[in-house]
Amino acid sequence: MTSGRKPEGDGLKLDTSVPHIARVYDYWLGGKDNFAADRAVAEQVIATFPDVLVIARAQRAFLGRVVYYLAAEAGIRQFLDIGTGLPAANNTHEVAQQVTPSARVVYVDNDPIVLVHARALLASGPEGETAYIDADVRDTDTIRTEAAKLLDFSQPVAVMLLGVLHCIPDEDDPGGIAARLLDLVSPGSYLAIVHPASDVARDKMEQAMGDYNEHAELALRARSHAEISRFFHGLDMVEPGLVQIHRWRPGPDDVSQGRDLAAYGGLGHKP
Repeated sequence: MTSGRKPEGDGLKLDTSVPHIARVYDYWLGGKDNFAADRAVAEQVIATFPDVLVIARAQRAFLGRVVYYLAAEAGIRQFLDIGTGLPAANNTHEVAQQVTPSARVVYVDNDPIVLVHARALLASGPEGETAYIDADVRDTDTIRTEAAKLLDFSQPVAVMLLGVLHCIPDEDDPGGIAARLLDLVSPGSYLAIVHPASDVARDKMEQAMGDYNEHAELALRARSHAEISRFFHGLDMVEPGLVQIHRWRPGPDDVSQGRDLAAYGGLGHKP
């Protein structure tokens, strides 16, 4: 559902008293686009579960590796990045356009502070194009209509759901949302997912999620490997499959493989 909000300076009203996951992640990544309520709950989670800082960085690294694989090895030229979050290093369009300058990227988010920074996300190279949609991941009709202004859905598209589906409760059918998004794109497309794990560091994850949910309007939900695997139903998984995010095609500078991180990531191909 689009919000109809305008950027700051044009009447945007931000509720800074309630933490929002995009701003909390921004704090964990060392950003400055967050408020006291975001910092307070972020620090509370860190105290319970210090590895959240490693996971936040590992998720950004996973994004870079997945987008590079899609652009350089799979030949994908179109990206639909839903749940964009605040700008950080190596945004989707930056990685894709380093490989293919003409790559097209549509970002989707519904947090007003992200909308404020949309211009930063739209800073594409001269050959490529980017766009921003203010919409909820559940509103697949709006996403399809608006994204079609830039993306050609008759050609393969990479759908990116990194750190999004854990914001969707079971009653809203996150698997159905993923399936509807895949229905929008042609064969040859891909689906990338990152999701917190409920079956790694179980006790600390449960407490950390509880700490966050106690203060936030939007409750988060970790899920097991089996539950997350179902989001890829009908897809061919790219090796190494659904794994802890730092173990998906790691580079020499990535997080040590000798530790566990409570987040899964994977990439599926639509046949």
